[in-house]
Amino acid sequence: MNQCLPSELTPMCKGVHGITPECGTPIRGHVWGAVISRRLYAHVPVIVSVWCSFNAACHAQETPREQALHFIKNETQFHLGYLPTEQSHPKTRGLSQALQRDTAQGLRMLLSVDDDIAPVVKRVIVSAEFAKLRAAIKTALDNNRTVYFSGCGATGRLAILLDAANRRFWRETSERQPDLKGVCGDMAERTCAVMTGGDFALIRSVEMFEDYVTFGYHQMRQAGAKEGEVIVAISEGGETSSVIGTVLRGVDVKANVFFLFNNPAGLLAKNLERSRRVIENDAVTKLALCTGPMAVAGSTRMQATTTELLVAGMAFEAALADHLEGKLTAAQLIALGFGGVTPERTVAQFETLLKQIRSDENVAALAQMVDGEVDLYTRKGRVTYFANSYLLDIFTDTTERSPTFKIPPFRSALDTASPAPWAFVKDPLRPTPEAWLRLVEHEPHCLDWTPDTYVQLKTPEKTVISPPQIDRARLHTYLIGNESDASRTEVHPNLAMAVLVGEEATLLAEGAESVWRSAFMTASAPFDDRSLLAIGRQSPQGWKGKAVHVDVDVPVTPLNLFAHLAVKLALNNVSSATMGKMGRLNSNWMAHVDASNKKLVDRSVRLIVELSGADYETACIALFGSLEEMKGWSEARRKTTSPAAYTVEKILRGKK
Repeated sequence: MNQCLPSELTPMCKGVHGITPECGTPIRGHVWGAVISRRLYAHVPVIVSVWCSFNAACHAQETPREQALHFIKNETQFHLGYLPTEQSHPKTRGLSQALQRDTAQGLRMLLSVDDDIAPVVKRVIVSAEFAKLRAAIKTALDNNRTVYFSGCGATGRLAILLDAANRRFWRETSERQPDLKGVCGDMAERTCAVMTGGDFALIRSVEMFEDYVTFGYHQMRQAGAKEGEVIVAISEGGETSSVIGTVLRGVDVKANVFFLFNNPAGLLAKNLERSRRVIENDAVTKLALCTGPMAVAGSTRMQATTTELLVAGMAFEAALADHLEGKLTAAQLIALGFGGVTPERTVAQFETLLKQIRSDENVAALAQMVDGEVDLYTRKGRVTYFANSYLLDIFTDTTERSPTFKIPPFRSALDTASPAPWAFVKDPLRPTPEAWLRLVEHEPHCLDWTPDTYVQLKTPEKTVISPPQIDRARLHTYLIGNESDASRTEVHPNLAMAVLVGEEATLLAEGAESVWRSAFMTASAPFDDRSLLAIGRQSPQGWKGKAVHVDVDVPVTPLNLFAHLAVKLALNNVSSATMGKMGRLNSNWMAHVDASNKKLVDRSVRLIVELSGADYETACIALFGSLEEMKGWSEARRKTTSPAAYTVEKILRGKK
């Protein structure tokens, strides 16, 4: 029964049948608050049914006020306002007002916060911890072992990107030099990503999954991590429960475990028990990447994840070069792009990228894109991005806009009732199943857990009764391929935008015999208009449509780190500025944040305090009242209304 759980997480119960209200009290709302004993495991379905009925009845009697007071008193481990990543950055105070006055000025404020990254990274790459990470990866590769990247939300998508970048490098290398596979082995299989909620969470984070250590532990167990392998667990805040679960599994199987995070280790260990278990564990190597607050308060998809991409990517590239030096000649290494690639040089090139993207011409180009998208969305229009090699990067920024700014999330083809997303991403070359395979460079790793699995993992009863549909078949109902999709053109205006990076820009050159150009022109034909975002030194000759050109160097490295970084910097800032101009920010706060897990409930309460002047208890009670009220709304209204923003509006209206 307990094979899903580490021994220290297996609950104890004193009740004869494992079902007593007393056992359930400390862990409210969880099936495993009442523990199922080993000898009763065969009767799990019956026990679950009984306990769910009991638990549901108990919670049906709770008022929003009681739920709020419970959160204040008993969920203090998710009250995180003291963490730097949750605070307001002084450089971007007044951001939303600046964006309303002058888009370029607001963009410069956003971009200025990236200056916090390089000094931290320079310190990290000369540390003993970074050297240990590099050496551990090399040793794992030398011994044909696997390097696992784990994360949740933005860091989960980062984990998938790092895995996919390695796989893409070896796929393309094998296509150019098939003989190297015999020398190097199947290096594409030497990395694996473990994202909270599985690869389906690329679409959207699976509700409440990040709150459970047991979920991450079980996912890493299913992934097969074992002794001698490497686990690089990445958590922006350093407190994500599911990511900590992957760390604990790694410790249990004696893997080489590394924990990357963006808040001070001492602060986390002092205040959060779950973080303390990792930070004070000698079996875990910690890399603290503390850059301070984000450009948008709490939006760790920005500077925190950029720092993690840079550090984890550099460590893997350096270790890969170290490994291959024993197998290939100097000439072969240079041909593969390893010539002169060092962490020190990479940081210097990153600083150059930051300077280049802030040139007057590039800021004007980004402002043009922001103003264009604001105009499109204001007129109820939609944009669809078409990409080639960097579909995953664009996908990541686009899907993260929904929880950050409470706009419609990606929609399954099976769902015609929910509002369609304002922005979507498509591969013009391939049908959806092939597009998903190319996106992550393998068949997607999705979860098909049964109700019994959720019972073992101490899950809320509503999840046991109705498990989330997050398997591969459901993932394939999100049509990211070249199939016709009426939802992208059924409203006007609508726009098809090609996004090409580096040398890809030549694919759209006038007269180019490019399969991608032909596919894009065909796929974009039903749209009202076409446009192009080109990132890099090249732009397509003879392109007659609208274009935004971000003219920066994109140095080539094995994982194409600079292409990934350039796309991330451009789109993170464009999407944040766009939402700011549309009223989705208040100063530098996410005024329309969602409340889909405990951390976001706390963030929502703090936002209400900041914007309404209410105290924490009053704000929390009001938020839970709004959440209860919103249960009676239509699904379309719920999916596009932030509980925090709605609560602020109610409080301010009541003061008049």
